[in-house]
Amino acid sequence: MSKKERVDILLVENGLFDTREKAKRAIMAGLIYGNEERLEKPGEKVSRDVVLTIKGQTLPYVSRGGLKLEKAIKEFDINVSDKIMIDIGSSTGGFTDCALQNGAKLSYALDVGYNQLAWKLRQDERVVVMERTNFRYVTPADFEKGMPEFASIDVSFISLRLIFPVLKTILRAESDIIALVKPQFEAGKEFVGKKGIVRDPEVHEHVLKEMMEFVLKEGYDILNLSFSPITGGDGNIEFLLHIRWEGNQEKGTNTFQKSAKQVVEEAHATLKEKRQSDKQD
Repeated sequence: MSKKERVDILLVENGLFDTREKAKRAIMAGLIYGNEERLEKPGEKVSRDVVLTIKGQTLPYVSRGGLKLEKAIKEFDINVSDKIMIDIGSSTGGFTDCALQNGAKLSYALDVGYNQLAWKLRQDERVVVMERTNFRYVTPADFEKGMPEFASIDVSFISLRLIFPVLKTILRAESDIIALVKPQFEAGKEFVGKKGIVRDPEVHEHVLKEMMEFVLKEGYDILNLSFSPITGGDGNIEFLLHIRWEGNQEKGTNTFQKSAKQVVEEAHATLKEKRQSDKQD
């Protein structure tokens, strides 16, 4: 039986709101429903597997993170059907949920944290829960149900530079990877502003260029680059990097046609327009 938790806490954990304060306001305004029943008290405890909705609109995945991978799969035309994936930094499991809904055969949901994965996924026989696991120390022997052939990466408080060298040691050849590039964890501290937010487009561009150079040196091919359709929980703009591991090549190739600067400009323009639209609503 699923454990119970406060509604406001669950709303934040599931990525529906950035802060508990925002979640509380929405609950008090009568906008939150659990299994189609209105929830009116922020402190009310409900089952962790309850389906929470805002204004009757159900999020298609267990967290907002699924929307990020959804964009990558659609925009980059990635086929995950019948593939074994590794979800690095799985947290609630939005990426895993999205991949499974798109036909993935199995997901290794890996995270250094504990008890974050949604109950729905924890019970799914297609999900191998790898909690309290630091990816930097995994080996091929840890993947008993087959080696991953697709990877998603959504990590915080650590640079992707510590992930990529290990990743290629546990992937099959010809594996696609979607990595969420978070400038706040890649740029130096001097470039991170108040509340941990990086706002300068030039810093975003620099981070992307440096990261692209790094993955090429690690032997990955760069196929695509775009921006996340939603900002991170702290308000940061994040970027979706699509790379590929062909297997044992010393240096990768970049076939992406646009520049990092173009992608950054598109991100700022699009998300600025979205913020203005949200304010009007």
